[in-house]
Amino acid sequence: MTDDLTAALAPVLRDLRATCAVQPIVREGRGEGDDGGDIVWLHEADGSGVGIMLWPGHSAAERLAHVAEQASDWAVEALCAALRPAVWPECPAHPDSHPLEAGVRGGVVWWSCPRTRQPVALVGELGKARPGGAGA
Repeated sequence: MTDDLTAALAPVLRDLRATCAVQPIVREGRGEGDDGGDIVWLHEADGSGVGIMLWPGHSAAERLAHVAEQASDWAVEALCAALRPAVWPECPAHPDSHPLEAGVRGGVVWWSCPRTRQPVALVGELGKARPGGAGA
């Protein structure tokens, strides 16, 4: 796995470990596209999985946001398959409604409410208490 993919995946896996009811089985591999780029597979216990890839030519923050969104998609599907509420990461302002979205704000990557655009936590810091609350 490339250093870029490792760097983008580490905070996302930390968020999954801290706050998600299902946990991925992580496997490295090679992409199946024309470029054969690095890919990490997030698998469920039943063997199904999703490949996580980087956006080439984007900033580190944009790559992290993209990896976070791909992992969120995996988590929602895995939660659904486990017959659990299919929302990850859960928006604290709107429980059981929608997941937070990863996006770049001020050069850093936040999980934010898609309705209000209010930042909730930095990617990699879900489940941690933030002094004074989130802000951008």
